Amino acid sequence: MRHDALVPHGDLVLKGMRDPVTEADIASERHIVGRIRERYPDDAIYAEEETRDDARDGLTWYVDPIDGTVNFSQSHPFFAVSIALFDGQTPLVGVVHAPRLQETFAAGRGLGTTLNGTPVNVSSKKALIEAVLATGFSYQRHELVDNNVDHFNDFILNVRGLRRCGSAALDLAYTAAGRLDGYWEPHLRPFDVAAGALLVLEAGGVVTDMSGGDDWLHGGKIAAAPKTMHALILSQLADPGGDP
Repeated sequence: MRHDALVPHGDLVLKGMRDPVTEADIASERHIVGRIRERYPDDAIYAEEETRDDARDGLTWYVDPIDGTVNFSQSHPFFAVSIALFDGQTPLVGVVHAPRLQETFAAGRGLGTTLNGTPVNVSSKKALIEAVLATGFSYQRHELVDNNVDHFNDFILNVRGLRRCGSAALDLAYTAAGRLDGYWEPHLRPFDVAAGALLVLEAGGVVTDMSGGDDWLHGGKIAAAPKTMHALILSQLADPGGDP
């Protein structure tokens, strides 16, 4: 990302019509990348703003320095730092830290998921009408045919509640902790979902793309939920307007 080519807009710089970056995004990423380079100089890093190493089959760190930049720029507390380590397509470690909320979600492969050190698990709800789900929308939604608006309109008629919180990493973390009963969203990048997906998996949930496939890391679409709820979400996504 060449920030010298971006468009200034007040205290923000815009990467697109709705897509801001702040000085804090850049400073956070540089700090995190610097610390990783010091300790693991041979690992690849794929971060949101500046650092995009070539894809490798080995160890790769996925870094979102501030997931929820719009919230951050509005002094809204729902934003987080998201860091994950993968070996190829296999997640090893994931951390989502929400500084204003004073909450740190962490998971290691085979070790479960914790919130501030206490183990958490996905919810046990089994019906869409009982569910509170979360989703989000692309910054380029005005340009996209598949902009998730139809899915949102469909789900809102069949669930207890829908939330659009503005941070994919925290939506996944909240799903892992049972605060949300599931989450789906298209048009995402690997650094948006890498850490949060492992949180859900290690908390007992299921993570796929929105068609039920395995390409949720690089495919741009994700669905995450407890097993039974996940199947219901995929069914609703596949049959817009159908019975839940």
